[in-house]
Amino acid sequence: MLPKVLLSLGLVLWMSNHAVTLTEDLMDRALRLMSETPLIDGHNDLPWQLRKQFNNELNKVDLHTLETTHTNIPKIKHGRLGAQFWSAYVPCDTQKKDAVRQTLEQIDVVHRMCKKYPETFRFARTAEEILAAFRSNRTASLIGVEGGHSLDSSLGTLRVMYDLGVRYLTLTHSCNTPWADNWLVDTGSEPSEHNGLSSFGKQLIVEMNRLGMLIDLAHVTVKVMNQVLDMSAAPVIFSHSSAYSVCPHKRNVPDDVLKRVKEKKGIVMVNFYNDYVTCSKTANLSDVADHFDHIKKVAGADIIGFGGDYDGVTRLPENLEDVSKVPNLVAELLRRGWTDQEVKLALGDNLLRVMKDMERVRDSLNAKVPDDVPIPYEAVQNECRTSHGYNLNNAGAVHPLSTLALLLTLALQTFAKITV
Repeated sequence: MLPKVLLSLGLVLWMSNHAVTLTEDLMDRALRLMSETPLIDGHNDLPWQLRKQFNNELNKVDLHTLETTHTNIPKIKHGRLGAQFWSAYVPCDTQKKDAVRQTLEQIDVVHRMCKKYPETFRFARTAEEILAAFRSNRTASLIGVEGGHSLDSSLGTLRVMYDLGVRYLTLTHSCNTPWADNWLVDTGSEPSEHNGLSSFGKQLIVEMNRLGMLIDLAHVTVKVMNQVLDMSAAPVIFSHSSAYSVCPHKRNVPDDVLKRVKEKKGIVMVNFYNDYVTCSKTANLSDVADHFDHIKKVAGADIIGFGGDYDGVTRLPENLEDVSKVPNLVAELLRRGWTDQEVKLALGDNLLRVMKDMERVRDSLNAKVPDDVPIPYEAVQNECRTSHGYNLNNAGAVHPLSTLALLLTLALQTFAKITV
């Protein structure tokens, strides 16, 4: 009979080897699922880093060797990134100044990035184009504009950006626009200017539905969240927000809103920023998985996605330090008992469904003419803005979209929602 010490040592070695095998099995399973369903991330600020570090001089950058960002081509490949919404973000201090120009430059740099690295990126505008890129082993590249200040309160600018490939608009960043309140209002650090959305803000929601542009509710007040959920005929998204009940930060989503997102068949794409994960400066992979578990418990696996916020934040969880580490989170969800089907929903199937639903709403509204009623001039008047295009005796003085007209538009939206 072997001595007890040897038996104990053998048991420890067996348990250690078994744990390693189990971990390897989970990772193999995670990678298999990621080879079958594209990982679609809702928010990455690499374009902002290209401006911040290189003034958008893409000719001076090699994304194969760039090491000063969370994102580069080797990290994308290792992380199995199937599709990415690249953020066309410019700061709030551009509002009422050069926000539109700077945002167009961010849209331009995404297009140029796709053209410079065609073996890695394929520009995408639709759900089907995401799948086509995935089948060709390239990362589908989409654009989201992060902050309504980028529009300069112009529906024409919204339409031009859509034509350039923008597929979501985050209604606010961390500043109020002339037509919507931002999340800081809920902290008490800024006053509400519109009690949520102004009349023009509601016009914008209707026009986004008509265009087929996703409405992103990250960065807005709870009041705006609920107003949009009341109005929109298409599903809404939170491109990079986490669960408020797990970390009570005002950038996160309360449980009652999670339930409404489920009713709307939308998606909440979990943010990895430590401050939104644990409400502290430190976090780990397990803390992020807690948000996935909570959202699934409250509203089901069919509203969850990934919204890492890489290259837009300064602190990231242990084992999720850059885009190459995302498979670790997928393996952790499997370890916690998520089924293959649930993981595939979170990876990309949920976002694909949301985009297809949005495209159906757009198609159902294709007979509706573009809204060309401008925001009232007094709502945007400042020393950097001219009044060209306004007849100040009527169009700018009283907002011409009457309550009756808005109610009629919303009724048509509701009918479209029921029939798709």
